[in-house]
Amino acid sequence: MDDGATPLVRTLLALEAIQDRPGVTAAQLADRLGVTERAVRRYVLTLREAGVPVESSRGPYGGYRLGRGARLPPVVFTEDEAIALVTAVLSATAGQRQGTDIRREALDKVIRALPARTRQQAAVVRDTASGAGRPDPLPEPTVTSALVAAIADGRRVQLDYRSESGRAHAWLVDPWALVVRHGRWYLLGHAHHAQATRTLRVDRVVAATPTSERCSVPADLDPVAALEEALGAGWELETHVRFDAPLAEVSRWVGAVSGTLTQVEGGCELRGSTNDAEMYVVERLAQVPHPWRIVGGPELRQAARDVAARLAAAAD
Repeated sequence: MDDGATPLVRTLLALEAIQDRPGVTAAQLADRLGVTERAVRRYVLTLREAGVPVESSRGPYGGYRLGRGARLPPVVFTEDEAIALVTAVLSATAGQRQGTDIRREALDKVIRALPARTRQQAAVVRDTASGAGRPDPLPEPTVTSALVAAIADGRRVQLDYRSESGRAHAWLVDPWALVVRHGRWYLLGHAHHAQATRTLRVDRVVAATPTSERCSVPADLDPVAALEEALGAGWELETHVRFDAPLAEVSRWVGAVSGTLTQVEGGCELRGSTNDAEMYVVERLAQVPHPWRIVGGPELRQAARDVAARLAAAAD
């Protein structure tokens, strides 16, 4: 089973389970961690090589337990290691409710042990991690750590960023929050080159260098709501769609990530932007069970025609 959790995460969880339940069997550990019994034996071997006295015994009352009188030293993480661990667990559990996954319980303990200046921001990242989806490549741990530290210290960062097309950019950004949303890691903040709120994929940040310039997070910032709104704006292609249904009905199907909905006579209109017109038609508009028509955006019109033609051909 590959759910994105690192071997380090599972090894620590195995140690916690052995401490909590002396005599726990390999089968029970495998079930609890979602791995094979062979993997459990590897984690136990790792613990023993690290000097942890894990004993095992066979028979109906057998299993794993710590050696009698064993006193374990505290596990101390560097800041980068701690943020890397937080990143891995959040990416593996994005979209799941708090407390329903043992990895989340272990994560809470790690966050409480973080240095004071990063503990609060790591907790914010944890609390804004939501939205299931295809997991993207994990962000570079040193980049994530630098961004967390910059947010905690209230410092602007110089970003070396590579866009989806591969183009390199150097941007000055006021970092506000890291948010795990729709299976991706985003940096939410104010981009000085655009003089606007922007969302940037953290896995596309090549380097993040905090500057000496100070910045502040808006007092009334709701990271998730602000991210959703920003994701629907600032893209290359215009989208303007009219729905023949009340705004309250359409809003159940169209989120802020698609743009801004406004009430008009006889229905409502959606204005936004995208860099993938066909995706917008298929994933954002086709699911809405109300009549709609494209008012503006030539690329969106053409994408709708192309998708409709393929569907018609498939039906024939």
